[in-house]
Amino acid sequence: MKTANPNASTPFAGLLPETVLSAIESLGFVTDGRLLALNSYENRVWQVGLEQGEPLIAKFYRPGRWSDEAILEEHRFALELVEHELPVVPPMVLSDTTLHHHQGQRFALFKRFGGHAPELADQETLKILGRLMGRIHAIGATSDFVHRPTVDPETMGRDSVRFLLNHQWIPMHLESAFESITQDLLAAIDDHWQHASEKDFLRLHGDCHPGNILWRDGQAHFVDLDDCRMGPAIQDLWMWLSGSREERSQQATWLIGAYREFFDFDARQLHLIESLRTLRMIHYQAWLASRWDDPAFPQAFEWFGQPRHWESVIEQLREQLDEIHQPTLEIKPQ
Repeated sequence: MKTANPNASTPFAGLLPETVLSAIESLGFVTDGRLLALNSYENRVWQVGLEQGEPLIAKFYRPGRWSDEAILEEHRFALELVEHELPVVPPMVLSDTTLHHHQGQRFALFKRFGGHAPELADQETLKILGRLMGRIHAIGATSDFVHRPTVDPETMGRDSVRFLLNHQWIPMHLESAFESITQDLLAAIDDHWQHASEKDFLRLHGDCHPGNILWRDGQAHFVDLDDCRMGPAIQDLWMWLSGSREERSQQATWLIGAYREFFDFDARQLHLIESLRTLRMIHYQAWLASRWDDPAFPQAFEWFGQPRHWESVIEQLREQLDEIHQPTLEIKPQ
């Protein structure tokens, strides 16, 4: 197994608790010294107690990942959605900006919202989420991102495979199998991607898994637009479908029927679901490998790099090749 490079620069080495507190106080808040680290690996996120009022959420951005322009574009999108009365948790505007700098760190502040992941097998829940995402996409389609990436097989797929192979993350005895299955998958994805015309791409949340939805009292709030990008609408919908093929078809019927109350949906995009799932699987492995010099990653993902892990990955990818060639999910008549 590869190990972290002890000579590599640690991205958050200077982000000590006192740095977090002083960053918040640099914006005029008086903290009470209470800090609670929240679950985040890509960035660092803290709940910060205040002398007066509710705690704030402070998000410190990973150095080198996004440019300031890309982060501000994300922030503007969130604020635009809020202006249209959509339940998105936006960054706070302080001193006429949402992105702040302190002692070499970049950060944004957010109000704290409570909630839990929604029950996605529930019909009414899926309809609520479908309507909300239809409204979000109606706004997302009004203009394009300039500084943020696009969902595509090249960056999420081929670049990820090249990174893993070139940096020798795959155990030697498994390299051939990994390279072979990913080549077959990417060829199949290329065929399916013909249904993804860039003229239909819009601004997306980009990473709308259930953990990025705060559900409480029958209402949802969307959080963490850190991966927002251009892409097909189905990218923000497919992670809400689960279970057997019949169950997923029924869920898609509820979800997309509600979505279409506010924005059009091209049913041909359903053909992309397993391609997008595959790209996410491959990209996730490359993401873990690319972050290995961050001490938080070897500690949290100690199994990564072990031959048993890669044997499991290759087996999952083989199963995915079969899934990609299955018929497209059908939306049931209503």
